[in-house]
Amino acid sequence: MAKRNKIRLKKGRELELMRDACQTASIILQEVAAFIIPGRTTEQIDQFAALLMKQHGCVSAFLGYRGFPAHTCISLNEEVVHGIGGSRIVQPGDIVSLDVGVVKAGWIGDNATTVAVGEVSPDVKRLLAATEQSLYEAISHARAGKRLADVCGAVEEYVRPRGYAVVREFVGHGVGRDLHEEPQIPNYRPQGKTPVLEPGMTLAIEPMVNSGVGHVKILADGWTVVTEDGMPSAHFEHTILVTEGDPEILTLRPRTALPEMLGIAAL
Repeated sequence: MAKRNKIRLKKGRELELMRDACQTASIILQEVAAFIIPGRTTEQIDQFAALLMKQHGCVSAFLGYRGFPAHTCISLNEEVVHGIGGSRIVQPGDIVSLDVGVVKAGWIGDNATTVAVGEVSPDVKRLLAATEQSLYEAISHARAGKRLADVCGAVEEYVRPRGYAVVREFVGHGVGRDLHEEPQIPNYRPQGKTPVLEPGMTLAIEPMVNSGVGHVKILADGWTVVTEDGMPSAHFEHTILVTEGDPEILTLRPRTALPEMLGIAAL
């Protein structure tokens, strides 16, 4: 596998396996998202994901990673990321951020979405729509020859004028053989020179957007990240491939209806 500037470039058979892992991660994410209904606990949701992973011939990329104790990250409402499945019961009007990463044949697929459970407020719908759209804004810049800063900056530059704040403490990342590879991909334009994007780079781009302040804190479990002000947060993620032309979304799935409902033009 070629390396340049410590960023691993994938090609040939490596990309075939990477595509398969990412497509599997996408299928599982969609099936688990559909399983989220009022009355189910986050532990039940996590166990359903574990069952699907077994059925699809893969394992969780998260379980045991730096000691993480669950198969997926399930974060409700004010929880931003890294929520752990447990006894918390999903209620009507909740939003559930679901992050699914799998390892299949030694390669990792990583993706996330935020699910509205039943009817949610217009403010929450706007948050979800803006966060999802910011992901596609960032992806549109993931082209060979552009700087990584253009991908990063696209998220904050889309959501900030709409009254939202990005989480700065947690970032996207390269992904492939390892869950977290170079480069780091913040959701704001970083200072200084950033790498030039090259074909073969595989990037997990993941806007984490808060409806209130951008500050967060970690709960006593050592994992669950919550908004400092208790306001809702949304999280969307795709793994993408930089090509000679348009970026390829390796974890492709249908978009939600929210952008169209709210008059936001999809890319």
